[in-house]
Amino acid sequence: MHHDIAVWLWVLHLLGAFYMTGLIWFVQLSHYPLMNRVPPSDYPAYQRAHMFRTTWAVGPMMLLEAGTAAGLLYVRPESVSLTVAVINLLLLLLIWVSTAALQVPCHRRLEQGFDAEVHHKLVATNWIRTVLWTVRAAILVAVTGGVAPF
Repeated sequence: MHHDIAVWLWVLHLLGAFYMTGLIWFVQLSHYPLMNRVPPSDYPAYQRAHMFRTTWAVGPMMLLEAGTAAGLLYVRPESVSLTVAVINLLLLLLIWVSTAALQVPCHRRLEQGFDAEVHHKLVATNWIRTVLWTVRAAILVAVTGGVAPF
């Protein structure tokens, strides 16, 4: 029974991590760079709508990721060491810190209107999350080979 719970927790964690890794690459390469194409008169409304809609696209998966990452500290497949679980959670914590300290303030500022400097900072600092999510995904892929039923 413990093995089954551990595997399902792992599968749910992979679902959240891979979803967020794919989404962050889309945001980094397409979505954020195109924000400067919105007409200035429409930008505050666009930014507010973007933040509202994005919350629904990322919020549940970020919570799933965080909850399952924490759970994996206690219940994990045999092939997933405690060290891997701790590193995974620490990388995720860095992503959350980056989000709260860097990207959210940029979005809040952009709610007032488009600012090229703030937009540049948003795109540039988002590479932190993009790299961290990608590193996490690579670690999870490397470890998944030993997790049944894969």
